[in-house]
Amino acid sequence: MLKKISKLPFKGTPEQEAQLKAVIEAHKHDKSYLMAVMQEAQNIYGYLPLEVQSMIADGMDVPLEKVYGVATFYAQFSLSPKGDYNISVCLGTACYVKGSGDIFNKLSERLGIGSDECTEDGKFSLTACRCIGACGLAPVLTVNEEVYGRLTVDDVDGILEKYGFEK
Repeated sequence: MLKKISKLPFKGTPEQEAQLKAVIEAHKHDKSYLMAVMQEAQNIYGYLPLEVQSMIADGMDVPLEKVYGVATFYAQFSLSPKGDYNISVCLGTACYVKGSGDIFNKLSERLGIGSDECTEDGKFSLTACRCIGACGLAPVLTVNEEVYGRLTVDDVDGILEKYGFEK
């Protein structure tokens, strides 16, 4: 699955940049720490926008293409920001056969975003995942750490309203 690059403008702070530069400085002489630096960068920013990837590439003296390659290869890295409420819909087999694809599509339509995107206000993001281990509750979605199971498309609006989504 291809990762989407965020369409939202980068909003890094000077404090975040200083944190990242300190991490890079501590590891810049050993390129084997590239992935660790990227993990720390994602902890600082919440995702790895191109601007952050460029800082890492420059600071670690590695090609930007290598940083991007690592970021897109490993599922732990995100190229787009997560919203205050990250909605993740399980599209594993048990959930999918019970309608999670339709639930995902309804959420996408209501929020006006696709997979791995964030609403312009930064309040909601939408992701698809594979099996969260709650097959007995299929279909399932999570909002941050809260699990919702045995869902139908008709449950979508109520869940969104709980988190302040206005029609």
